[in-house]
Amino acid sequence: MTDALLTARDIDGEGLTDWRPMFDELKARFRTGDFASALELVNRIGAAAEEANHHPDLGLTWGRVDVRLSSHDVGGLTRRDVRLARTISTIAADLGATAETDALSTVELALDTPDHAAIRPFWAAVLGYGPGTPDEIVDPTGMHPTIWFQESAGGEAPQRWHLDVRVPPEVAEGRVRAALEAGGTLVGDTEAPAFWVLADAQGNQACVTTWQGRD
Repeated sequence: MTDALLTARDIDGEGLTDWRPMFDELKARFRTGDFASALELVNRIGAAAEEANHHPDLGLTWGRVDVRLSSHDVGGLTRRDVRLARTISTIAADLGATAETDALSTVELALDTPDHAAIRPFWAAVLGYGPGTPDEIVDPTGMHPTIWFQESAGGEAPQRWHLDVRVPPEVAEGRVRAALEAGGTLVGDTEAPAFWVLADAQGNQACVTTWQGRD
């Protein structure tokens, strides 16, 4: 029987202090003392993943391991991910690694368009992307940002491309403040905490987003 999909709110209630839900993934970042200890963490995660028959995506650099969990067969998060996340947190703690949740984020590219069906095939072809949801395309390797097509009312959009930056809810307001202190302006926050619309000094817009406020 296939595990049921979990929402970000479901995940938030699981008490996974080292992890944050980011779209259809669980993400964690662990800091270690050096490369050897980071490699040891990766090796132990690998052994646990083999035992669970559920495999995360791992990023290894000096003193840091990034982990992404998702149940790809159902296109989202399930109890399998929660169980393996708990196991990985235990392994990391045993090795003295520390989680850095404030550093977690996911960037998506949004293309404003009055007719995404007319241009979606082009962007999938030129980037080598595959289909995601009906209004997005995704990198099959998981290495590059998802592109989603945002409907623009009234024909041409004033700005075609903009960034959406998904962050943990507890990080969002600080990220917005930092952008304003760096010379930005607040275009709108009526949909917060789902998203804040910001602009740089030349009017180029970006959104800081979270999973909250989307029920």
